Amino acid sequence: MPPRTHDDGPAARPANAPEHEPGTGRPDRPGNEPETPENTVPENEPGSNTSGSGPTSTGPAGAAPPDAAVDERSATGRRVAAAGRRWRRARTAGCAVLLAVALTGGAVAVGAARDGAPASAAAVSAAAVSPALLSGGDLDAGIAALQAHLLAQPRDFSGWAVLGLAYVEQARVQGDPSRYPQADRALRRSLRLAPDNDQALAGRAALAAARHDFTGALRHADRALTQNPYSERALCSRIDALVELGRYDEAARAADTADARRPGVPVFTRYAYVRELRGDVGTARRVLERALAAAATPGDVAYVATQLGQLAWNQGDHRTALTHYARALAADETYLPALEGRARAQAASGDRAAAVRGLEAVVARSPLPGPLVGLGELYEARGAAGDQDRARDQYALVGAWTDLARAGGVDADLDTALAAADHGDRAAALRAARAEWARRHSVHTADALAWALHVNGRDREALPYARRATATGYRNAAFLYHRGMIELAAGDRREGRASLRAALRLNPGFSPLGAARARTALHGPEAAE
Repeated sequence: MPPRTHDDGPAARPANAPEHEPGTGRPDRPGNEPETPENTVPENEPGSNTSGSGPTSTGPAGAAPPDAAVDERSATGRRVAAAGRRWRRARTAGCAVLLAVALTGGAVAVGAARDGAPASAAAVSAAAVSPALLSGGDLDAGIAALQAHLLAQPRDFSGWAVLGLAYVEQARVQGDPSRYPQADRALRRSLRLAPDNDQALAGRAALAAARHDFTGALRHADRALTQNPYSERALCSRIDALVELGRYDEAARAADTADARRPGVPVFTRYAYVRELRGDVGTARRVLERALAAAATPGDVAYVATQLGQLAWNQGDHRTALTHYARALAADETYLPALEGRARAQAASGDRAAAVRGLEAVVARSPLPGPLVGLGELYEARGAAGDQDRARDQYALVGAWTDLARAGGVDADLDTALAAADHGDRAAALRAARAEWARRHSVHTADALAWALHVNGRDREALPYARRATATGYRNAAFLYHRGMIELAAGDRREGRASLRAALRLNPGFSPLGAARARTALHGPEAAE
């Protein structure tokens, strides 16, 4: 999953912007789908071949799989086990065993708030099941209530749709990619019971996006919106898919439509990001500030304040970024994106010790490629005794994460291409970046492919992709750094130096290693620090 980054740009409204900016309303926090604690769904569901009255595994119905399927499952199991062994060998003292599988840079919205009382079985059975019933502080109790409801009402298509969404969220939060096939089965059951119901179609869009199948996510979102043009999940998934596919003009129109139909935090944050990608940072900031003013729950505050922090961070305003992250953590002291963002801003502000402690805490709970690489580079930049080994440990964990994610059906190429280019197998990085570019043409995939080509010595081939990554108005310091280094290597010193200077002006602390290398390329080794 590419990191959610922000840039500076003209504050004036573009000529093709809507006549109004998004309003504010009672928001639901995006990406906060219900969790499910157990690998169970009720039996006696139509379309399955099971019998009995108690919960059972959500394994596929029908006869035993053919030998080829068994062999494939065994091979997958061996790959996952090997990844787990590498994880255990490489992990640092503070790392937990959890390997979280990330959603897209624009986290798929499910419209569930985080606070409130646990749902009861009576509440679930008394009304149509909705994700909001699983939004209580005790999510296990909410899931148990849903399971009890489905045992009593196995033909409740809405309940199966919510269970599918719950498995998607559990995969993300608890690092269990095996939940994705279970989510798929639950959502398919919902559709067998009620063909074309918008809840299950929106759930399938969320699942496809979680697996980085953005073409599939767009298809399912469009089907859901045909059934219910006001489905918040489908509207948000559609924006996410178009953004990740690099179809930015369409994403802007989709954001305008979503704002007109379902204004709220999930839509506002996407609207802001689409504007930012087109260079309109002023609008992005104003929309996020209005959304923060309307935030009604701690979860909403944490989410939107973190988006504002990232917006400030990517413009090099580290003090403002730290202020926003502090507000996010005051609302939710465990919110990982805010903890990660604060650590990066601390590093850029010169507080490397606090940054290392912060990222160590993040990867202990959610060892995803972005924070793993960030921590490894901080170790390298610090250069204390043992830091090189510590850095290598972090980079090794990226490979373990990749194996586990792929075993769960996740396309992890973009997540790992940049990490491999800088800290791993450069040929593998190029293969992954090419594979991702064949699927989608976003600015992030263009940047990843450009950099992978560069580290493999193919700078003339890399240059058009590096320029494409910076062509939408989305000025990202890392993108500019990559472009500058590629331009220098391709023999264009004037353009290369201009790109490197632009990267350092925009965000002089964008990377503990990259910023030093940019200064060295401009001014020599003495300017690295």
